[in-house]
Amino acid sequence: MLNALFGKKSDMPAKDEALPGRTEPIPTAEEHFIFHRPLQSPVPEGMEEAMFGMGCFWGVERKFWQLDGVWLTMVGYSAGITPNPTYKETCTGLTGQNEVVRVIYDPKVISYDDLLKVFWEGHDPTQGNRQGNDVGTQYRSGIYTYTDAQAEAAEASRKVYADRLKAAGYGAITTEIKPADPFYFAEDYHQQYLAKNPAGYCGVGGTGVSCPIGLKA
Repeated sequence: MLNALFGKKSDMPAKDEALPGRTEPIPTAEEHFIFHRPLQSPVPEGMEEAMFGMGCFWGVERKFWQLDGVWLTMVGYSAGITPNPTYKETCTGLTGQNEVVRVIYDPKVISYDDLLKVFWEGHDPTQGNRQGNDVGTQYRSGIYTYTDAQAEAAEASRKVYADRLKAAGYGAITTEIKPADPFYFAEDYHQQYLAKNPAGYCGVGGTGVSCPIGLKA
């Protein structure tokens, strides 16, 4: 993904300087390109949802759709201020929104702890408002929780992974962990981008430091 607009805002905007957005959702894909399920499906009974920000959402989404037990993935914007933003608006740094992946998964097949392991090992959570060459608040590391159990697991995993990273010479974790805000779907062409464009850009890379899994650690 190309870096956003040159000279973009590099810290979170205040509410009074954020772009206004819109009341209606922007258009997106009707169907998941790989799973061929409606992209805006409700969470089926017995399944759960999770949401993560790890940098460019093209590469992040691929990490999760490849996992056994993941029923649906989708990319969008969350954890910011501007409602229903476009990609171009998000790139200005004036929406506060993060590029995120929302995951619907079967906990009988894959646990939330397993997803956390992929999260921590799949990017560098010490870089603040950037991920590799992608710079800006839209690339910040974040775990956005839907239940108290998810929040507890996320906090526990951050603590144990921080020790592992410190031992490997990395700095402090900058990941934000907070209850999930509304999820706004990204445009059609962003959905499952690397399945449609196998040679496309992926700016996400891990530290090489293994992570013990959540509370089981």
